[in-house]
Amino acid sequence: MKKIKNLSIQGKHNKPILADAFYLQNNEAKPIVIFAHGFKGYKDWGCWNLVAEEFARQNTFFVKFNFSYNGGTVDQPIDFPDLEAFGNNNFVKELDDLQSVIDWVCTKKSIQPEIDISNITLIGHSRGGGIVCLKASEENRITKIITWAGVSDFEARFPQGKLLESWRTNGVSYIDNSRTKQQMPLYYQFYENFEQNKHRLDIKSAITKLKTPHLIIHGTNDTTVKIEEAKNFHSWNPKSELYTINGANHTFNSKHPWEETVLPLALQSVVHKSIVFVKNQNN
Repeated sequence: MKKIKNLSIQGKHNKPILADAFYLQNNEAKPIVIFAHGFKGYKDWGCWNLVAEEFARQNTFFVKFNFSYNGGTVDQPIDFPDLEAFGNNNFVKELDDLQSVIDWVCTKKSIQPEIDISNITLIGHSRGGGIVCLKASEENRITKIITWAGVSDFEARFPQGKLLESWRTNGVSYIDNSRTKQQMPLYYQFYENFEQNKHRLDIKSAITKLKTPHLIIHGTNDTTVKIEEAKNFHSWNPKSELYTINGANHTFNSKHPWEETVLPLALQSVVHKSIVFVKNQNN
């Protein structure tokens, strides 16, 4: 198995996008799968390397990447050494980063014998689920999308009333990261950028226009993104498929760090279902 780690892709926002590619080097044109992490996520979190290996074993070309403002750096892509970048991230930057990754995969000459650019699936976890839905609606090269515990509404996550006013007045709010013990800043530009781009960032509007097959996977015990959001996706796109995993939490019973060499059973189900969907030529 060929593993290319920490490739640097030039993005549009003056920070590099670090990416990994996993595939069997056999000169066969493979379905391309591009994975987008969620909020407080990164490409090397928990089980994502094991996930990438399984997709590659099933003869897909699997790419995962760090959003350029996710808080990681080239030298330290894991966790959040650059909190200033994290605070200056926004949805439009993430959409632009994903576009840069798609463009890179489709034009990088050295990998062309290994990929089928007419077969591109986007997978997004959590907030990344919302991002891939939006991108699929504006990028006609995307042939399928899969959301894992995906967010269906960005606006609903913003504070209202006095909390919003406090954020505006102070210019920053903080989110506690219980694992790393960091106070992670979110600058008010995040909300301003959303307001300025509200039409583009309307996930419901994007999905109702989609003609792209959509697999929706969600755990019944997800307390971070409620299963109702998966049901929203499904109701907005009658051609979508909803697959629930009984007892699975937001990360499908995985965690960081993941010390084992096999995936938890719930995430095994997610991966298997997703690979079948990617390789099914009838959907």
